Amino acid sequence: MQDFELTAQRRTERGTGANRRLRRADLVPAVLYGANKEPVSLTLSHNELQKHLQQEAFYSHILTLKIDEQSEKVVLKALQRHPYRLSILHVDFQRVSETQTLYKTIPLHFLNEDKCIGVKQNGGVISHHLSEIEIRCLPKDLPEFIAIDLTEINLNQVIHLSNLSLPEGVEIVALLAGAEHDLPVVSVHLPRGSRTEDESTGTPGAAEG
Repeated sequence: MQDFELTAQRRTERGTGANRRLRRADLVPAVLYGANKEPVSLTLSHNELQKHLQQEAFYSHILTLKIDEQSEKVVLKALQRHPYRLSILHVDFQRVSETQTLYKTIPLHFLNEDKCIGVKQNGGVISHHLSEIEIRCLPKDLPEFIAIDLTEINLNQVIHLSNLSLPEGVEIVALLAGAEHDLPVVSVHLPRGSRTEDESTGTPGAAEG
């Protein structure tokens, strides 16, 4: 698993004017909170942060945040971007405790789409209904992503949240609210307007879990 390390400095000035001055100096205002400790206002290098943000894994990893020669284990909790410029306006980090359950949104990786039976043998197309999911787990169990193998998915099959294969210790937050939140994740179906689709009277079925 890749390691990410960021260097930050404490800041005492707050407010809109102070934040604007920081951004003009290519710095990003940030805040660190959680783990039953007081929040800490910080600044980070905009360039360093931008380089990390170009890597998908940065969003779902446990990060090392160095502050005044001390290190904290954190996760990226919120990110505010400029509406039209390629710049970061503010970042929130949450401290990580080894004994406290962590809630995190992680990406879904769809594997073997080019080998999918429903596409190769039956002329179907793949529809992605979700691209990420919120999970909960202890920090030691945090996955970088959830992989979904589409090789054996046939025409008119739907993979729901409950069909996903999860690492040990990981739960999907939506499913904790009940079966009615078992959302579709990805499906294989005939292209719209195809002759076979018009003649078909079947309905999509759920993938076997």
